[in-house]
Amino acid sequence: MNHQQALTKYIASFISELVNNGIEDVVVSPGSRSTPMAMVMAEHPELRIHIHVDERSAAFFALGMAKASSRPVAILCTSGTAAANYYPAIVEAFYSRVPLIVLTADRPHELRDVGAPQAIDQLHLYGKHVKWFIEMAPPEDSEGVIRYVRTACARAAATAKQSPAGPVHMNFPFREPLIPDLNHPELFSLSNRKDGYITVEPAQYSLQEDHYKELAAELGSYEKGMIICGPIEEDGFTEAVISLAESLNYPILADPLSQLRSGQHRKEHVIDAYDSLLKNETAKQQLKPDVIIRFGAMPVSKPLLLFLKSHPEVRQIVIDGGGGFRDPALLSTDMIYCQETLFCKKVASYTSKSEQASYLNLWREINTLTKEQLRAVLHIEELNEGKIFAQLAELLPEGATVFVGNSMPIRDLDTFFHVNNKSITVMANRGANGIDGTVSTALGAAMFSQPLYLIVGDLTFFHDLNGLIASKLYHIPIHIIVINNNGGGIFSFLPQAEHPKNFELLFGTPLNINFEHSVKMFGGKYEKITDWVHFSSALLNETDTFQVLELVTKRDKNVQEHRDLWDAVSREISRLLEG
Repeated sequence: MNHQQALTKYIASFISELVNNGIEDVVVSPGSRSTPMAMVMAEHPELRIHIHVDERSAAFFALGMAKASSRPVAILCTSGTAAANYYPAIVEAFYSRVPLIVLTADRPHELRDVGAPQAIDQLHLYGKHVKWFIEMAPPEDSEGVIRYVRTACARAAATAKQSPAGPVHMNFPFREPLIPDLNHPELFSLSNRKDGYITVEPAQYSLQEDHYKELAAELGSYEKGMIICGPIEEDGFTEAVISLAESLNYPILADPLSQLRSGQHRKEHVIDAYDSLLKNETAKQQLKPDVIIRFGAMPVSKPLLLFLKSHPEVRQIVIDGGGGFRDPALLSTDMIYCQETLFCKKVASYTSKSEQASYLNLWREINTLTKEQLRAVLHIEELNEGKIFAQLAELLPEGATVFVGNSMPIRDLDTFFHVNNKSITVMANRGANGIDGTVSTALGAAMFSQPLYLIVGDLTFFHDLNGLIASKLYHIPIHIIVINNNGGGIFSFLPQAEHPKNFELLFGTPLNINFEHSVKMFGGKYEKITDWVHFSSALLNETDTFQVLELVTKRDKNVQEHRDLWDAVSREISRLLEG
C-alpha cells in the first residue's frame, strides 16, 4: 500500500473512532499541514464541520459549544503558531472543566529543529493545561498502528469526558504528499469492532455508606450550618442540594452560575443577596456559621470570600466529584471526593428533619431587607449598569440563556440578578476569569442554547471582535448588550483608583471606538440605546443574525451609584441587627 492509501486509512480509522465516541462537532481552522485530516473529516456524514479562520476565536467557539452541549468538541489546526493561538481557550477549558479534543497537525520529525517553515516545538505545547498529551505515530497501514490510532482516540475522548472534564492534546506529524484518497468506496468502514474499538467506563467518586451516615449525624448536630454553591453543572444537582438544605435547615448561598437562582424548583432556602449584605461587619459577625458545605468552584463574590477568611476556625467541607482541590483561601477542613449529586442524596437520606431554623431565618430576614434596598436601582432614570441586570428576570423570555462577561458584568449579575421562576441559564468563562474569547464562546454556546443574550463591557467586546464572523458564517442569532463606559470599569472599584495620576493611562484605558462600524462590517444589527423604554423593546427584537445594543454609561457615576446602594443596604442591616 502506498503513502496516500496508508495516510487515508490511518486518518479515516481515527475519525471513525472519534464519531463512535460521541464527537459530533469539530471546528477547523484552514491550513496546509492539517489538509489530510480536514479533508477526511469533511467526508464523514455524522460529523459537523465548522470553519473558523482565527484559531484563537475558533478554540473559544468550540469551548462554547462544549459548554452548552455538555459534549466534547474537537478543534483542528495546522502546525506552527496556529496551534499556539489555541492556548487561551485551552487554559479556560482546563480550569472550567470543559471537554475539548485538541488536534494539531505537525511537521514530521525530520523537519523539526532544522529551520523548516511553520515548525515549532509542539510537544507538550500546552504544558499542564491539558489532561493528557500524546505525540501520535506517523501514519502507516499496519494492523498494529490502526489498532493504536483507534485506541488512542477512544482514550482521548474518555479522558476529556472523565470528571473533572477538560482538554486533551493529540499532535499528528504528517509527511507530504498530504492529499488523501477520498475515492475509496468504504472510506470509514472498519473491518473489526465496528461499533468502537474499546469502551472506557468512567469512574465516579463515592463514599462508604457508613461515611454518609456519619456525616449526616455530624451535620445534623450543628445549629448554624450553611451551604455554598459556586459554578457547577451537573444533572440532578439542583433538586438534590435543595433537598439536603431542607433536611438540615441550612441556607444555600447560591452563585448565579450555580443555576439555583432561576427555575421552577423550590427556593425558600436560597440566599441571593449575600454579596451586598456581607459588606456589613455586624452581619458578618452575627451570621458566622459553625459549619460550611461547599459545592462547585469558588463563587464570584469577593465579600463572600472575605467572610470565609474572617472565620478560619469554622469547619469547611468541600465536595468535589472531580477530585480537584478548589480551595483558593486554603480554609477547608474536609476535602471530600464524591460526586456532588450523589453526596446530597445520600446525606439527606440519613438526615432527620432539623427543627432548628433561627439561623436560617436570620439569613432570610437580612437577605429580604438587602434586596428591598437594592431595588432602588430600578428607580434610576439614566442608563445605569446595575439596572440592566436588575431587569433581566422580568424582561428575558422563558428558556433564555445569559452569557456574562468577566470584570464588572459578572459582578453586577451577582449583585442584582435575584431568584425568579423562569428557566434562565447563566453561563460565563470563570475558569481563568479572562476577558479574551468571550464573544466566540457565547456564539459557540448559541449553537445549542437559544435564545442567547451576551452581556459584556466595551473592552471585552473589542477584545474578540473577530469572533463575530461565526454569526455571519453560520447564521447564529444572538443578542449582545455592550456596556460602554469607555474603558476598564472594574478598576474604578479597586485600590489603584485612589491614585489618579496615571490611572487613565494604565487602567482606565479609554478606547473611544464607534462600534457601529464594526457591527455592520460583520453584517450585524446595531442600536444605540437611548433610554430604558428603548432598551426593553430592543432587547426582545427577533433577529436572524447578531444584534448589538450599546448602552453608554459613565464610570465615575457608576461607582458612586453602586457605593450609595451598598451604603443604604449596610445602614438598614445595622438598624435591624443593632436595634
